[in-house]
Amino acid sequence: GFVALAAARAAAEGKNLAEVAKAAEEMRDKVRFFAFLDTVRHVYRSGRIPKIASQVGSILHIKPILTVSSGLVHFAGVARSKKSGVERLLKIMRDKVGLRPVHVAVMHAYAQDEGERLKERVSSEFNCAELWLTEFSPVMGYACGTGTLGLSFYPED
Repeated sequence: GFVALAAARAAAEGKNLAEVAKAAEEMRDKVRFFAFLDTVRHVYRSGRIPKIASQVGSILHIKPILTVSSGLVHFAGVARSKKSGVERLLKIMRDKVGLRPVHVAVMHAYAQDEGERLKERVSSEFNCAELWLTEFSPVMGYACGTGTLGLSFYPED
């Protein structure tokens, strides 16, 4: 993602190994990541939540929004529909970046069309300095499930 890209760009600029590592570390601290899961079933299957949480989530049609901070997954909110989940992702990003130019990666798990629609929304609603559309890794796709959408982003300084 953006951490590897920052390291590659620093290396392409001719920076030494310590400077490349520093660029990667600085980017790691700047990048924010949020994912909207269409179902909790896959998170249970991968052992991330107990069975009762999966059952309650399924019965109530709870679709979690998760974030990662310091390598740990944290709960960032819920939605009851795909539409409200997308709106919530966009609001979170808007609250974090405001009007500043932003670098964004839109990610999806086997949901190309939904990913493209989210990318179009991001493009029209934000001042994007950089905008990517990519699939989640197979591990993320397995753990989070088909239909998961995510945003990884950082504002320009």
